[in-house]
Amino acid sequence: MIARRNFFSTIRSAVLLAAVLVLGSSVAVGQADKKEKKPTAKPKKMILFDGKTLKGWKKTNFGGEGEVKVEKSTIFMDFGSSLTGITSTRKDLPTTNYELSYEAMRLDGFDFFAAVTFPVGKSHVTFVNGGWGGSVTGISSIDGFDASENETGTFFDYKNKKWYKFRIRITDERMQCFVDDKKVINAEYKDRTIGTRIEADLSKPLGFATWETKGAVRKIEIRMLTPAEVAATNKPDE
Repeated sequence: MIARRNFFSTIRSAVLLAAVLVLGSSVAVGQADKKEKKPTAKPKKMILFDGKTLKGWKKTNFGGEGEVKVEKSTIFMDFGSSLTGITSTRKDLPTTNYELSYEAMRLDGFDFFAAVTFPVGKSHVTFVNGGWGGSVTGISSIDGFDASENETGTFFDYKNKKWYKFRIRITDERMQCFVDDKKVINAEYKDRTIGTRIEADLSKPLGFATWETKGAVRKIEIRMLTPAEVAATNKPDE
């Protein structure tokens, strides 16, 4: 009788041990799966234009502005006297360590067709594309000097009815601007005075504008820079 009890007791112990081992194995596998399925951190991206409406934007009340409309996934800004533009109504825009990208085209006219005003730390500046008669590209303003007067000013030959891809990178130290992936500006602004011309104040915190020119803009996005991209952007040109 005692032997029988011992036999059944041994079986129960073995079954219990097996159950514990299976449970432990399942937990371990589950934990491993969780680790494997953990998503990789990706830079935050903000789609600022939905391609259909002006949601998140408003027509800028410059006075004398032309028509603004959305067609074919594009925002069209007509001739104004002198400025026409749009301004973002969002309150969650980053101020540093970000990249702003968009595509723009000059449809008609001879001046800037998508000058963009954007936040830089506690201030704002404007990236002018094709100002002062059509070719000056640069930042307004640095130490009180416009793009035509400071070291960021450069000449770029824009063609009408051609899309251009623009990218602007901002860190706590430096701002970089690219046209069709060609770096045209790499300016250190730390410990310098930056700001906008009075005409661009209505474009804050983020806005696009044309000057006596018909322009178009699309694919407006902002994404946060990775630590490696911030470090790379802060390096001066050799």
